[in-house]
Amino acid sequence: MDIRHWKDLLARRFMFLLCIFVLSLLFCIIWGLYHKASPVLAASSWGAILFSSDWHPTQGRFGMAGFIAGTLWITGLAVVVAVPLSLLTAIFLAEYCPARVRDIIKPVMDLLAGISPVVYGVWGVLVVVPLVRDHLMPFFSGRFSFFPFVSDNYTGFSALAGGLVLAVMVTPFMISLMEEVMRSIPFGVRESSLALGATSWQTTKKVILKKAAPGIVAAVILGLSRAIGETMAVLMVAGCALQGFPRSIFDTAYPLPALIANTYGEMMSVPLYDAAIMLAAFILLIITVVFNMAAWGILLHLERKAA
Repeated sequence: MDIRHWKDLLARRFMFLLCIFVLSLLFCIIWGLYHKASPVLAASSWGAILFSSDWHPTQGRFGMAGFIAGTLWITGLAVVVAVPLSLLTAIFLAEYCPARVRDIIKPVMDLLAGISPVVYGVWGVLVVVPLVRDHLMPFFSGRFSFFPFVSDNYTGFSALAGGLVLAVMVTPFMISLMEEVMRSIPFGVRESSLALGATSWQTTKKVILKKAAPGIVAAVILGLSRAIGETMAVLMVAGCALQGFPRSIFDTAYPLPALIANTYGEMMSVPLYDAAIMLAAFILLIITVVFNMAAWGILLHLERKAA
């Protein structure tokens, strides 16, 4: 063999080892968190941890159901708001927006995606929290008397405020990805549909969105992954009160990332407290992995269907 063949073989083996190393990081993180959380798992059952909201570390009770519910409430609200807004905006930018206007909007989208979460949190405290407290809560409370609109919380710091701030944070990111996917579809596909007599909206609805569906789902997956783990902005506007399950979108919520950020490094003299925080991180990681696996399963199904 000549030296070029050996170089090629060495490069392939080296890149393969790097790939294995990157893939192994997830399992190393899972094992490390589980190992650190094992003392609290030995003292409490999974049922007491996952299905109880009784959080009293000084008394040895570590029920995390309220924190898990707060995470799901805020993330769910963010996705419900962000996905339609992102999709419709991406359709406009890709299919209807003049090139000159698009050249102005795109840098603004990139700027919004790069703003620090703390800045979004401050904006949420100054704008979103008063909006929820002074306008949205009176509007819904005066017209609806059923779940999930009734609440005794009148501060505005709520799951809804956290969901709205989180939706604003992930929307520019999702818009950019969706718009790139739609613009990557060959122009001949559009011309063929228009030549058959379809209108511009029919072409977008029946052709563009159908071919771009896998990429749109991938954008939602990445946005969801960022939303689940977001900490600072949500911590500043969600209330983070220990009150068990949030019963309404206007109740305060205490998501797992906020719990970890608020308490890690504090009260480590309490037995099992540090293990409980590691368990919270482990549960958050498992939730993220499960949601991503489910979303990627949907993505693979759409890709097979499109093929």
